[in-house]
Amino acid sequence: MPVLNEERHLREAVDQVLAQQYPGEIEVVLAVGPSQDRTQEVADAIAAADRRVTVVPNPTGRTPNALNAAIAASRNDIVARVDGHAMLPSDYLRVAVETLAETGADNVGGVMAAEGITPFEQAVACAMTSKIGVGAAAFHVGGTAGPADTVYLGVFRRSALARVGGYDEHFQRAQDWEMNHRIRQTGGLVWFQPRMRVSYRPRPNAKALAKQYFHYGRWRRVVSRTHEGTINLRYLAPPAAVLAMLLGLLVSPFFPLALIVPGGYALAIVAGSAVTGSGLPGAAKLRLPLVYATMHCSWGWGFLTSPRKLARPPGQAVRREEPAPRFGE
Repeated sequence: MPVLNEERHLREAVDQVLAQQYPGEIEVVLAVGPSQDRTQEVADAIAAADRRVTVVPNPTGRTPNALNAAIAASRNDIVARVDGHAMLPSDYLRVAVETLAETGADNVGGVMAAEGITPFEQAVACAMTSKIGVGAAAFHVGGTAGPADTVYLGVFRRSALARVGGYDEHFQRAQDWEMNHRIRQTGGLVWFQPRMRVSYRPRPNAKALAKQYFHYGRWRRVVSRTHEGTINLRYLAPPAAVLAMLLGLLVSPFFPLALIVPGGYALAIVAGSAVTGSGLPGAAKLRLPLVYATMHCSWGWGFLTSPRKLARPPGQAVRREEPAPRFGE
């Protein structure tokens, strides 16, 4: 579990893991970064109270570094990635291990079931489970079990992690997609299992949501530059929309009809919000157009402005900080 500034949800997230209805041994490794809240104190207290929990440092604060450090400190042949704000259902690990055995997959994962508490979080949760907000990715909107490009979180065979060298610490974001790509490229199978539903707590405000999706877009562009042929129209839609709206605004003083583009987008978002947000409370429904626009524009702008210097040079090996995690042990 990579942990940074997770004081609010950490104890509940760990409790959900320890309470799994799973017949085998469970260990929890928390890789704690330099947080600005009481995360370190909470993590240490949890470990002191339960010998199944171990805390390891992640001085960089970066997610892939934390994951590699936690994997290196773990002992078992199956490794489940869990986030500090993800709430596992009680049968999550049992279903995952059964699915690994039944399918022969190297990694299985399920649905990122976003659930909000405040009106803004409820609006984000709605957008994150809607095709208007995130496209048709099964781990967001659901679907039937089967092979997938990537899945949410993931329960891995340690042998697969050893084969690909773990997470590439070059990728500050999109590290899951990137590693799943390498697993598939080396002959492995990534499997979507809709029975594995994980409750996810969305970002609490527009600023945090914009930052999240800006970095998603920026680092998805890095992945596409590193692994040719991994981009498709779904990923190009947000940057194309941002470019079209910017162009419309720029030429509108000389050609007023160009305002049809940003105006049409705004109308489409309002109409889409009315349909997808029909079951939301009023306060959340009012925030839904802002949420959609924030997600689309932030992702698109991050993709468009992603600097080439972020790309990992072709042929460079998967990067890990020293000492290297001993994935095969």
